[in-house]
Amino acid sequence: MTDSCAKCKSDLQTLRSSNLPEGKPTWPKLRIADLFAGCGGLSIGMQEAAHALRCTLDIKLAVDTDPMALEVYKKTFPDATVYCDMVEKLLNGDMDVPETPEESRLRCRVGQLDILMGGPPCQGHSNLNNHSRRDDPRNALYLRIARAACILKPKVVITENVPTVTLDARGAVHQTIDNLKDLGYTVGKGVVDLRKLGVPQKRRRHVIVAVRDCDIDPQALVNSLATPVCEHIPRSVRWAISDLVDVVPSKPFDKPSQPQRANKDRINWLFDHGEFNLPSQHRPDCHGPNHNYPAVYGRMSWDEPSLTVTTGFNCMGQGRYVHPARRRTITPHEAARLQMIPDYVDLGSVLLRTRLAKLIGNAVPPPLSYALGQQIIPALVDTDSDLK
Repeated sequence: MTDSCAKCKSDLQTLRSSNLPEGKPTWPKLRIADLFAGCGGLSIGMQEAAHALRCTLDIKLAVDTDPMALEVYKKTFPDATVYCDMVEKLLNGDMDVPETPEESRLRCRVGQLDILMGGPPCQGHSNLNNHSRRDDPRNALYLRIARAACILKPKVVITENVPTVTLDARGAVHQTIDNLKDLGYTVGKGVVDLRKLGVPQKRRRHVIVAVRDCDIDPQALVNSLATPVCEHIPRSVRWAISDLVDVVPSKPFDKPSQPQRANKDRINWLFDHGEFNLPSQHRPDCHGPNHNYPAVYGRMSWDEPSLTVTTGFNCMGQGRYVHPARRRTITPHEAARLQMIPDYVDLGSVLLRTRLAKLIGNAVPPPLSYALGQQIIPALVDTDSDLK
C-alpha cells in the first residue's frame, strides 16, 4: 500500500473502525436473507456495499445453528430477524414437492426478498477432510439453497464455498445449478481469488450467482471479480495487522495461544535462525522428511499475503500461523483482520478460544459480497427513490 492509494486507505480505515456503519431512515432498503450466516461475513460485505450506494439492509432472515455466532451477528445487525435452527428444518421440502407447512410459515414471515445469500458448511468438500472427502452428508446442504430460492423467490442468489465443492461425489453443486435454472434463473459461476478483491490471504472460493427478473449478466459479474480492486494487490500481512503487534491483551480476542514446550522450541528456532519454514528434523515424526505440508509449522512473512486462515490458526501445527515478528502464533484479532472482519464486529465478547477460532476461521471474507453487491445493488435499488 502507498499513502496515495484511496482504496487501500479506505479499506484499512473500515477494517480498523470500531463504529458500526449507520445509514439514514430515508435510504431505500435492500431485503436480504443469509443462510448458514455464521458471524455475518456475507452480510457485512453486502452492508458495506449498500452504504456506499446510499441504501440500507433489511435482513429478513439470518439462519445458523450456532447461538454464539448469531449473538455476534445480532450485535452487528440489531434489527435482523435471526433463527437459531437448521436450514434443512426451515426449508424441509424436496425440489419436486409442494411447499411444506414449515416452508409456508417461513415464506409468510420473510415476505419479499431481493437477495438470498448462503455459504453452506465447507468441511465436507475440503481437501483437509480425510475422513469423508467428497462424500459427506453435509454436502447435500447445498441443495437447500435451490429450495430456498424456490420458496422465497429472491431476485438474486449468491452461494460461495471452497473450490473443491464441484468435486462432490453427490453432485450437489451441479444439481443446485440445474435446479436454479429450472426455476428460471440465469446462472454464472467461477472460482475467485480473494486476493484480487483486497483480502490479504491466499484464499480462493467457488461462487455461484443466479439472477431472475433483473438486468444482470451473472457470468460477466463473476468474471469481473478477477480484476484487482486496486494496483496494490495483493495486500500483505503487514497491511492488515501491523498496528496490532504490541496490543496489550485484556481478552482472549487479543491473546495468542500458549504453545506446548515442543512448539515453543520450534518457534524459537525459526526466529533464532531467521527462517520461515521449519526443517523436517525439527518437526514431529508424523511430519517427517516425506511430508507434503511445507507451510505447517511455518512463520508468516510481513510482505506477503498469509495462507488461508482456517479454524486452526491458534496452533503452528495447523498451518503457517507463527507471527512475522513475535515469537507466538497470531491472535484471534489478527486472524479476523486477515479475514477482513472489521473491528466493529464484536468478537471481543467471545471468551472461549475454540469458539473464536470457529467463528473467524469459518467466516466468509466480506470483500467478496462487497464486490458482488457493488454491481448487483444498482440493478435492484433506485438510490433516489424506492426499490424497483
